[in-house]
Amino acid sequence: MSTATLGILRQPKTVLFGPGRRHQIPFLVKAIAEHLLVTTDARMATTPEFIELIEAIRAAGVDVSIYAEAEPDLPREDVMAVVERFGHTQVDAILGIGGGSCMDLAKVASIVLANGGDVRDYYGEFLVPGPGVPVITVPTTGGTGAEVTCISVVFDTEKGMKVGVASPFLEAHTAVIDPELTLTCPPGLTAATGADALSHLVEAFTDRVKTPTPEEIDSKLYIGKNPLTDVFCRTGLGLLNHSLEAVAADPSDLDARSDTMFASYTAGMSINTAGTAGAHAIQGAIGNLTHTPHGFGISALLPYVMRFNLPERVAEFAEIGRIFGVADPASSELEQAHAGILRVEELLAALGAPLDLKTLGLSPDDFGFVADQAMLATRLTANNPRTLTRELVVAILERGYANDRTWWEV
Repeated sequence: MSTATLGILRQPKTVLFGPGRRHQIPFLVKAIAEHLLVTTDARMATTPEFIELIEAIRAAGVDVSIYAEAEPDLPREDVMAVVERFGHTQVDAILGIGGGSCMDLAKVASIVLANGGDVRDYYGEFLVPGPGVPVITVPTTGGTGAEVTCISVVFDTEKGMKVGVASPFLEAHTAVIDPELTLTCPPGLTAATGADALSHLVEAFTDRVKTPTPEEIDSKLYIGKNPLTDVFCRTGLGLLNHSLEAVAADPSDLDARSDTMFASYTAGMSINTAGTAGAHAIQGAIGNLTHTPHGFGISALLPYVMRFNLPERVAEFAEIGRIFGVADPASSELEQAHAGILRVEELLAALGAPLDLKTLGLSPDDFGFVADQAMLATRLTANNPRTLTRELVVAILERGYANDRTWWEV
C-alpha cells in the first residue's frame, strides 16, 4: 500500500506500557480526580494487586468508589446499575480495570454519566454529544484491545444482540498496560483473549481499503485499513508468532506475557480505525446461542472466513506468511498466502482454541438466524474485503461446522 494514501489513527492521550507500570496509576488519578469510580469484576476485586492499587490511590488523597459487579459481554443492566448508583454523585474520573467488559463499562458509563440519558441513546456511530468523564483503562488480559479503542460493545438483553457504541469521546484519557497483571489470568481466558488479539490483527491487516471523504471521517469510526494501521498489524503479528505458543507452554513467562500484551495493544490501535470484519460480524449471534467466549467463537470461525476472503487478499495473507517466517519467498504468492493462513491456525491450536463450529455446540438449524444477525452488523460487514451476503454467510457456517478447510474456489 502506498504511503501517499490516507493514514489515520485514533488513540488515547497517553499510553504507559511495561511490567510494574500500574504503580504509576495513583499519580495519574491524583492529577485529575478527587473522587474516582473503579469498574471491575468480582474476581479481580479480590486479588492482592487490586487491593494494593486501591490502597495506594486512597493514600494519595483520592476518594474511591468501587463497582465490582461487571459481567462478561457487558450487559446493558451493568451500565444502568452504575448510572443509578453513582449518577447523583460527583465522579471526576473512572478507572476500568479487568477484561474487555470492565473497560467497556468504564467507557460507556463515562459518557452516560456526563451526558445523561440511557446507553441506548448512543447505540451506533458518533451519536455521543460530548466528552465523558476521563477514563483510565487497565487491561488484565492480553487480547481485547479495549484499553485503546473508542468503542464499547453492550449486550442488550431485550434486543437479544450485541450493539456497539462508537465515538471518539469514548477514547481513554490514559491506558496503563502492565503485563504483570496477566500472570494470574486463567488458562481458558488466556486462550480466548489470545485468539481474539490474533483475529484483530488478521482482520485489520486484510480489511477493505476505503477512500473516506472528510464527512465520512467525521461521522464513521471504521474508515479502512491504511499505512498507519498496517504498521501496528505487522508489529503485532510478529510478536504473536512466538508469544502465543510460549504463553501456552508456560503461563508464568513474563516476557511472553509482555509480548502478547504489546501485540494486543497494537491490535487495538489497528481495529480502532480499520475495524474488525466478517468473523466478528458472524460471531455475535453464535456467542449468544452457544454461551461460549467471544474469542473461542472467533477462533472457530477464522479458518473459514480467511479462506473466504483469500481470493481478494492474496498479497496480504502472503505477507502474513512472510512475517511469520513460514512462507518460502521463492514460492508463488498464493502458496505463501496458504502458509500464512495455516500458521494462524497452528497458533490458535497451540492455545487450545476451537477450530470448528460443531465444537461450540452450534446447531445447523440456527445457521439462517446467525446469517440474518450477521447481515445486521453492517458496521463490520462493510470492512470485509469480500462482499458478504446471507447465502455466503450460511456457506461459511456450513464449512465451519463440517471442519472443511479446503481452499475456497471462486
